[in-house]
This record gives sequence, C-alpha cells and structure tokens, in this order.
Amino acid sequence: MIQILKMAFRDLGRNRRRSFFSALAVGAGLALLILMASVIEGEMGGAIESAIKLQSGHIQIRANSYDENKSSLKWEDLVADPEQIASQIGALGQVKAATPRLYASGFLSSGTQSASARITGIDPLSPASDPYREGVISGSYLNPDDREAILIGRPMAEKLNLQAGDSVSLSINTADGDVQDQTFTVKGIYTTNTYGFDSATVFLPLAKAQAITRTENHASTIFILLQDTALTDIVVKALTVSNLEIKTWKDLNALFVDYEAMAQSYISIFYMIILAISASVIINTLIMSVYERTREIGILSAIGMRSGRVLMLFLAESSMLAVGGVIMGLAIGVLATLYFNVNGFYIGNMGLSGIMITDTIYAKLTMDNLTNLTIMTFVVTLLSGLYPAVMASRMQPIAALRAEK
Repeated sequence: MIQILKMAFRDLGRNRRRSFFSALAVGAGLALLILMASVIEGEMGGAIESAIKLQSGHIQIRANSYDENKSSLKWEDLVADPEQIASQIGALGQVKAATPRLYASGFLSSGTQSASARITGIDPLSPASDPYREGVISGSYLNPDDREAILIGRPMAEKLNLQAGDSVSLSINTADGDVQDQTFTVKGIYTTNTYGFDSATVFLPLAKAQAITRTENHASTIFILLQDTALTDIVVKALTVSNLEIKTWKDLNALFVDYEAMAQSYISIFYMIILAISASVIINTLIMSVYERTREIGILSAIGMRSGRVLMLFLAESSMLAVGGVIMGLAIGVLATLYFNVNGFYIGNMGLSGIMITDTIYAKLTMDNLTNLTIMTFVVTLLSGLYPAVMASRMQPIAALRAEK
C-alpha cells in the first residue's frame, strides 16, 4: 500500500499546476459550503432568537378566544388579573421573566404624515423589556408612570420625520369599539436592528395602554422568557392555568418554521450543485491522467500489476486530491466564516413580515456542520475518482502498449 501511495504522489507531481488547481477546486467548493451553512445557521438562529426576545417569548398564556391577528380588546378575549398570574409564573426557577403585555392597533399622525402601528403596552422595568431599553438611540426610555410618553422605532421616526421630544397624535382602538385620540410626546426612539419589528411597533407603559384602551386589569397575554429555550416543554408541563391557552415559541412562529424548512430544501440543492462541480473537476483531471499514461498503464499491467492495484493507484490519487482540497477548504472556509461572524452581511430591510430577520446576518459555524460537510466533500471527491480508476484498470495491456504517445 505504501508503494501505491508513493506512485500516486509521484504521478500527481508530474503536473503540479493541474493537481494544485484540481485540489483548489475541491477546497473552494468546501469553503463555499461551510460559508453557506454558517450563514444559514446564523440567519435561522438569529431570526428565532429575535422572534423569541422581541415578539413571542418562549411561552405565552392567553385567552382561548384571543386572535393575535386582530389584536382583540374584548374583555372575554383578554387575561384577567394578569399581574397575579405573572408573579406566580415568575416564581418558577426556570423562568427569567413573566410579564403582562397588551396589544392594540392604531395610527400615528404627525402633520400630513401617518402610519399604522401595533401599540404594545409593556412593563418598562421587566427584564423582558431589556431589548427596547438597551436599544434606545435618542431621548430616554419609558417609566411605568408615564402618561403622555411613547417609544417609537427608528424606521417609523424617519417615516414621520419625528425626533425625541416631538409631539405626535395617536389614534387607538378601545375595548368598546371606539377610537381614542390623544397627543403624546416621543420620549425615545429605539432600534432592535430588525426593520420589520421597529417600523410598526410603538410602546406605552402597560398602565397607560390599559387606561386608553379601557381594559383595566386585563392584558392580551402573559409574556414568558426562560433561562434556556430547551426548558420550554418542562415549564409548559409545570404551568397550571385554568380556562387559558398555553402557546410555545414554536406555535407562535409557525411561519418561521415553514420558512426554515423551505430554505433548507433549497440550500440542499445548492449543496449538490457545488459538490457536482467539484466532482466534475476531479473526474476530468483523472481522465486526462489516464489518457496521458495509457502506455505506462500497459507496461505496469504487462509486468504483472493486477487490475485491482491499478484501480487502487487511481483511487489513491483521488484520495490525495481530496485530502489536499479538504485542507485548503477548511482553512479558507473557517477564516471566511470567522470574518463574517464578526462583521456580518448587511441586508437591510428584506420586506419580510412575520419573520424577525435582523438587518445584519452573522455567520455561525457549528461543529456538526463542519464535520458533516468535510466528510461529504471527501467522500464525493473520492467517489469521483472511481470511474477513471475503473477505466484504467480495465485497459488491456496489448492495446495500451500500442497506444500512441
């Protein structure tokens, strides 16, 4: 076997440039696969993390009849005594935060400009509200006792030409079907770097949101964040709530789950295309080598080298090309992924609703992806040499010796 490896190494060295670029093609394919897998992993992981943190939480408790698409404010669609329920849930060790939230639909108007908005009543002091407090880029954050202050996203502020301290008119639906109008001061402007969320969400202190919508002591949902996403099912089993519905982050992000499944199917097609291109380079390289060494193969066969050893010789060459390509691919792919892990891809507003994709996607390299793609590339490259190897091993010595140089 050592002799076969030595011969294979010598044969590849005959045309170093061709061998190098063949291995480089394999490496480039592997590097591209690693980068693509890392970007998808970062996009999916970032989207679900943003959705949980900003919009759905790990768990929500709400009335069975509540329809989040309509932001219903009927008392029978809301959770009564939400503070008491939230405090009981918050006592569980696995729970990071449990807080009532109230959702309503409305319009913001400033001069001749107006924009629809999802009004969200929050407890400004809850840890669940940290992303909004930490995201304030102008003005200041809300206080629980604010009665004429709102927090708006940067995209909405730009659309309505608003700055911190400006006045804006808010029209909001109420529990009895009326529309309540009131002038508020933009206390702060925030960003979560998620355009779809920031462009539509306006925050009020929960007490003020309940007062203006006439839903005192009621909330749309109990928003629950856990210490770890993996604890979701455990906490759901531990919750005891009567006449209320429990929704997990998977239930609340069904659109994202469908989007992820669709994206993975398309990415698999790209994987196969990239691997097929890399495989074709190896096949062409080894077929050229077979034709160039036809007389040599005939001599080896004539002096007693069996067809099985000829087969092993060419498979050894494809193995060496695979090893060289994998090493280069790992080096290029890991470095590229580390770069985009720090700097990311800026994509801006993709126009997607219901999916919390941030403005910048960061690559995330996992050991599972790295291992699987490396093994896949090596195996495909090795198998690519099978056809040329079989073709060489089946050559008849006399016909091979008569071949022209």
